[in-house]
Amino acid sequence: MSKQSLSNPITLRIPQEVLSDIEKIAETTDRSRSWIIVRALKTYLLNEGADILSIRKGREEIDAGDVEDLDEIVADLKRISSEKVA
Repeated sequence: MSKQSLSNPITLRIPQEVLSDIEKIAETTDRSRSWIIVRALKTYLLNEGADILSIRKGREEIDAGDVEDLDEIVADLKRISSEKVA
């Protein structure tokens, strides 16, 4: 059995109207409720979740001192643009 196929069971409360939609989608697509919920979570993680993780990574980089000085970046951009004009 591959590690990817292993999963951890969780318990969560889902509002009845959301669960009703999940059940209708599962029935219509001949999938399990778990499959629908996992698919929804993966979609969230690819979209909004990815943004949140990106912000977290940026904060961690700042905390680690992995930053660039804005004044130096602006000076470099001015130097580069003036070289291209000349």
